[in-house]
Amino acid sequence: MERYEDRIRELLAQMTVEEKVGQLHQCGPSLVGTFDVSFEELLNMMFDGRISEEEFGRIMSAAGRDFHEDDLRAGRIGSYNGVSDAATANRLQKIAVEETRLGIPLFFGYDVIHGFRTVTPIPLGESCAWDPDLWERTARMAAKEASAAGIHMTFAPMVDVARDARWGRISEGAGEDPDLTAAYGAAKVRGFQGTGLGAPDTLAACVKHFAAYGAAEGGRDYNRVDMSPQRFCEEYMPPFKACVEAGARAVMPAFNDISGVPCSVNKKLLTDLLRDAWGFTGVTVSDSNAVAECVDHGYSADRTRAARDAIMAGMDVDMASGVFSQELVKLAACGAVPMEALDRAAGDVLRLKFELGLFDHPYRSDTEREAREVMDPAYRALAREAAVKSMVLLKNEGDTLPLKKGLRLGVYGPLAASRSDMLGSWAVGADGEACVSLLDALEARGETVVRLTDENWEQGADCDAIIAAMGERKELSGEAASRADIGLPGGQEDMLKKLMGLGKPVTLVLFSGRPLAIPWAAEHVPAILMAWHPGVEAGNAVADVLFGDENPSGKLTTTFPAAAGQCPMYYAHCNTGRPGGRGKFTSKYLDAPIEPVYPFGHGLSYTRFEYEGLHMLRGQSALIASVAVKNVGDRPGDEIVQCYFRDLAAKRVRPVKKLAAYERVHLEPGEARRLTFEIPYEKLGYYDADMNFVIEPGDFDIFAGGSSADCLCERFSL
Repeated sequence: MERYEDRIRELLAQMTVEEKVGQLHQCGPSLVGTFDVSFEELLNMMFDGRISEEEFGRIMSAAGRDFHEDDLRAGRIGSYNGVSDAATANRLQKIAVEETRLGIPLFFGYDVIHGFRTVTPIPLGESCAWDPDLWERTARMAAKEASAAGIHMTFAPMVDVARDARWGRISEGAGEDPDLTAAYGAAKVRGFQGTGLGAPDTLAACVKHFAAYGAAEGGRDYNRVDMSPQRFCEEYMPPFKACVEAGARAVMPAFNDISGVPCSVNKKLLTDLLRDAWGFTGVTVSDSNAVAECVDHGYSADRTRAARDAIMAGMDVDMASGVFSQELVKLAACGAVPMEALDRAAGDVLRLKFELGLFDHPYRSDTEREAREVMDPAYRALAREAAVKSMVLLKNEGDTLPLKKGLRLGVYGPLAASRSDMLGSWAVGADGEACVSLLDALEARGETVVRLTDENWEQGADCDAIIAAMGERKELSGEAASRADIGLPGGQEDMLKKLMGLGKPVTLVLFSGRPLAIPWAAEHVPAILMAWHPGVEAGNAVADVLFGDENPSGKLTTTFPAAAGQCPMYYAHCNTGRPGGRGKFTSKYLDAPIEPVYPFGHGLSYTRFEYEGLHMLRGQSALIASVAVKNVGDRPGDEIVQCYFRDLAAKRVRPVKKLAAYERVHLEPGEARRLTFEIPYEKLGYYDADMNFVIEPGDFDIFAGGSSADCLCERFSL
């Protein structure tokens, strides 16, 4: 990085104020020429039913795009978002390099969240593999595809710890545990960025949303966040710090405020913590329109003040709102924004462009490379592997699964034939028709399928088994898709009850972007497979698991509540003085169970695993825990062995359980293995009331097992 600093200073010395501000403006192409309302209003018309999704698609397909080339030639644009093809990227890059005064190249950002053209499972699903190697490989694949389309930065990974199933964007992250989310985020950063950003097949990772967006009040998107500094540092910061340590070159502040200060203008976050404490030297990029929205928050008096507040707090790039481009020149002219702030921000952008190699190789792709990379068969194979590993067998009563081949299968459900819904949220670069639906896969396998509908569902009585493909369509989760009711939508549970009344073995395949409240199904349906939104190979992967070609191994990274009213519900909660129990005056709801429907870490297999012999040793810098796990079934399988701890007495109330370590292990039938986990003593510490990090002597319970609720336990004294 140091080798670029002289060149950055030389460029800054040549740049006008307008050119420096231009580097801070990220432009999103405008849609023009086909309708009389704004794009935002057009979206609202689709979402509230005034136009259909098909009508929206027809309008959009005829729309023109304005890339504001005159502003680009004048040096007023430093980057674009929303450009996703090499030809357009290279055309705009040619203008920047050959027609602007200083020839500074552009960078192009895009939401490559869980694959680009070859879509893998939503992050919440893929996290259930508990497999950092897989997470890194799928990110590497996405980087190859997206960089071939001219993209330089992905607005990912999202590492917001999320504990409220009502929040739509729970689908975009790795669930409720800080350590697991940190491992996920670091793996994605390594995969996106490869061995160095100068390589043409890499993407700069932009980690989001900084910070605590997953704790939005009421699980309602864009809502406020207010919490103690101890909880903020212990539960919401570790994933971001891990991503910075893994080398992430960009960070996106969150939409929300934290204790009254919007993240986009929060100096404690963007400068004091991120830059000064963590040593981050990359670029901060606002979320879309977020700087302007500081006026709506009621924090900044107007757009002029919002621009000043943001850049002085440590924001570098303004995405889409136009506030920086419209306000910063005059703010600099009157001295309200010092030149040092502009130089810092523009320097950060230039540094990233040097790291990406854009000054020497501005055209990192072309249409030939783009065509070679898209939907490579090897990529689809990896997507299928990821989908299989992400699926969680929630229930399998009476060995309902795996299904025998050659059965007459009744298949019901709004998601059985759907292809595009398999993509899930934020798969903006993909073609839904390239997905394999469950029905596609079953028919390709030659299975006898009876398609059951709301009208003919009684034909299921003539079938050997029934598959109910239910859950959420893709638009029911993701950004701006929070739900107050997280049960099965649209009367699906009523139909599930009818199917169960036929007296046939029913398997419920759930497609969803969040944990669903399914207490009735959990009690009555014999087999439940949580498939999430699995990506382009959805149907094939589901069929692989249903018929036993693959042994399910996924474990939940988020808790399944019985009702939305229990949210937020998560395993690492703190006890009260009156923990939930049978007594009247205990912490519980009158109309919901105390325990979740399915706990964090839960997941079944077609084989069985047994644990024994949990032992602890005191190491020099870490507690060493070991446990033996054995495959006592008749099939080979993968088990995700989990280790937790609890601090029994401390000067701050501590969680009843906290993940300490985990390992994915493959065992043949009858095979046993002793696994050893080193738990650094630092992991047992916490921030005290004065924000001092302390590791106190005392008693700890150590747990090891196959889920947070099914563990061996031994006591250890530190």
